Amino acid sequence: MNQRRSAKIIATLGPASTTPEQIRALHAAGADVFRMNFSHGERADHRARYDAVRRLERELGRPIGILVDLQGPKIRVGKFAGGKVALMAGKPLRLDLDIAPGDETRAPLPHPEVFQALAPGQLVLLDDGRLRLKVEKVGADFADTVVMTGGTLSERKGVNLPGAILPLSALTEKDLRDLDFALTLGADWIALSFVQRPDDVAELRKLVGNRAAIMAKIEKPQALDRLDQIVDLSDAVMVARGDLGVELPPEDVPSLQKQIVRAGRKAGKPVVVATQMLESMVRDPAPTRAEASDVANAVYDGADAVMLSAETASGAYPAESVAMMDRIIRRVEHDPTYRLIMDANHPPPQATAADAITLAAREVAQTIGAACIVTYTSSGSTAQRASRERPAVPILCLTGRTQTARRMTLAWGVQCYFSHDVSTIDEMVAYAQESAKGTGIAKSGERIVITAGMPFGTPGATNMLRVAWVE
Repeated sequence: MNQRRSAKIIATLGPASTTPEQIRALHAAGADVFRMNFSHGERADHRARYDAVRRLERELGRPIGILVDLQGPKIRVGKFAGGKVALMAGKPLRLDLDIAPGDETRAPLPHPEVFQALAPGQLVLLDDGRLRLKVEKVGADFADTVVMTGGTLSERKGVNLPGAILPLSALTEKDLRDLDFALTLGADWIALSFVQRPDDVAELRKLVGNRAAIMAKIEKPQALDRLDQIVDLSDAVMVARGDLGVELPPEDVPSLQKQIVRAGRKAGKPVVVATQMLESMVRDPAPTRAEASDVANAVYDGADAVMLSAETASGAYPAESVAMMDRIIRRVEHDPTYRLIMDANHPPPQATAADAITLAAREVAQTIGAACIVTYTSSGSTAQRASRERPAVPILCLTGRTQTARRMTLAWGVQCYFSHDVSTIDEMVAYAQESAKGTGIAKSGERIVITAGMPFGTPGATNMLRVAWVE
């Protein structure tokens, strides 16, 4: 049991982390949640990794979360006669719907919705922003551009359109098939890529229902205009800095990261910071000092989780990357200024009885020096409210619902365990004492603070607080 780390680690599975032994090593190094990136890999591989995680979960007797990341509507150029072309600054380049291989004067772009969204003067970014075009003229099936920043463009490279709202759904036909597969597997979280508007999240919610929790990836500038609404409709949000950093100036990303984290914390929704956190560890056994500071900054901001992508999916040092991230988080959380920052950025409670009880639990735990806060929860809302308060003591979440336990592996400070149902307050207190002691969070003679909803099993009804001694 990890008692001394509150921020969680998400590790992406891939070719470098596909065997049961490799997955076990990642979990032992500190991974709390495993991500499956459906932009890559075959279904048979994803199923094998999923099964390996669930076998490990049964062996350990502790929940492990699984996040499925949908690819989303990735826009790419088509093919070139020679496989790639050299674009020169100042030269014209036509983008069009013709699927014939392109050359230095034209590039196939088989996405009619792009031409609906473009206007003269707009920028088109290619290959993660390495090449830049400026639109001069647009038609129904073409766009004439001039190359602003040249370079070599290979076929099937990505296209970004800063400032343009594309008239397409965040769910492609491939995503719909992948979503059905993910829900059949039993994924705990579904990450929705390239969210532009609240309707994108609402569309996914209709399809998913309560079968999985939804994480909105904030990687389009348009999403920032309606961030609060997107957060409200989602169960969690991800600061996906890859595409966000392509479509916006690099100097804007740090402040936007803080803005998104604050929005999530205010709403009591988990926030994940992702992309290039320990990128150099894809090939090197240690990160750069700047990367270590980047991870630490996300933890100081109060992010619920930080995520590793290529570092664990295809890198040379997957377990070492998780272990390094674990050490960085622990070091930050033991910094005396960390608590000062957490308290200074603490969002005010909402005017509800549940928030009043949870705030009181945090203050009581601090006042009496309690070993932990124990939450009984059915839907997870009681534990999530406790996490929002960012208490200085661990949150022990007890739930009889497997689905809830797995989802709570993403929440800051929450250590969740499968439990049996309780029917009386005395039984609840006794089981809380036993669990706190059995997991090593509390010792005999220490006090614990217990929150729950009455009647037991009522979702979202946090209305009881109790202090108890551990015998």
